[in-house]
Amino acid sequence: MDDPTDVKLNFAVQRKSKYWIHLLLFAVTFITTTIAGMEWTTGSMGPYEFDSLAKGLPYSLSILFILGTHEFGHYFAAMYHRVKATLPFFIPFPPIPGFFNFGTMGAVIKTQSPIRNNKAMFDIGVWGPISGFIACLIVLIYGFTHLPGVDYILSIHPDYFSPQYGKGGVNLIFGNTILFDFLKKTFTNPNQFVPPMSEIYHYPYLCVGWFGLFVTAMNMIPVGQLDGGHIVYSMFNKKTHEIIASISMVALVVLGVTGILDSVRELNLNIGWSGWLFWAVILYFVIRVKHPPVYEFAKLDKKRMLLGYFALLILVLSFSPTPFIITL
Repeated sequence: MDDPTDVKLNFAVQRKSKYWIHLLLFAVTFITTTIAGMEWTTGSMGPYEFDSLAKGLPYSLSILFILGTHEFGHYFAAMYHRVKATLPFFIPFPPIPGFFNFGTMGAVIKTQSPIRNNKAMFDIGVWGPISGFIACLIVLIYGFTHLPGVDYILSIHPDYFSPQYGKGGVNLIFGNTILFDFLKKTFTNPNQFVPPMSEIYHYPYLCVGWFGLFVTAMNMIPVGQLDGGHIVYSMFNKKTHEIIASISMVALVVLGVTGILDSVRELNLNIGWSGWLFWAVILYFVIRVKHPPVYEFAKLDKKRMLLGYFALLILVLSFSPTPFIITL
């Protein structure tokens, strides 16, 4: 029989080793997002020097703040319901020449014990996107209220106001959302230079805030075990969730196919995005459309139902049918 003291020591060593995994992933993600931030904001693709990398810090710190806030929203809700869960695993994404990326593929936590009822499922599911959404608001409001002058964009693109600017090259435009447009109109004025959607990636707080809304919208799609799937399943029932999830999948496929046709046929409609079709394939084959059942299911109280509807409103405000537009 094992000595109880040895068992406790082994458990402590295992826990300590797991912390190193979280810290290592966080450190690597900090590096990859700092490099991505430097690339997005300056337009430079290397070589990387320490001074130039420092320009990526506003981007990396902001994106880690949003992702961390989102995941700790899940984590603390799990703790509240005594569901065992890991600390966040940050997922780095290295810079690849010719492939634009945000330096990370997000962050996740993993539950290590069953979630026995839909009340706990709802709380764990909803507090991630709501916490992350609040973090996005903070970053975006700061970004819009601290916009640099026009000299900033001229330091990156000296020919920005030239009639020839942008012609003969590839242009990337971020798709607008209801919330992004509302914040822009609320916190800026006509007398200042406000970057168009084709230039916001040079502005770290606007770029990160936009990306945060984009990731939040992806997670809030009410399918399978996405945050939106947890919320809709917990609010209603299995049958209602399956209907809503199926409609959502059809919508993603339509937007994806439309985006592909628009690109291949060069229709210039700027409707849809091929990535939505890829996301639909991931959802169907990996995450699955149906939500697994919980042991106990009961009607949620009014406060939780209102919170759930607010979370679904976040999806509407943050979703862009055409998040990326590439023109030649």
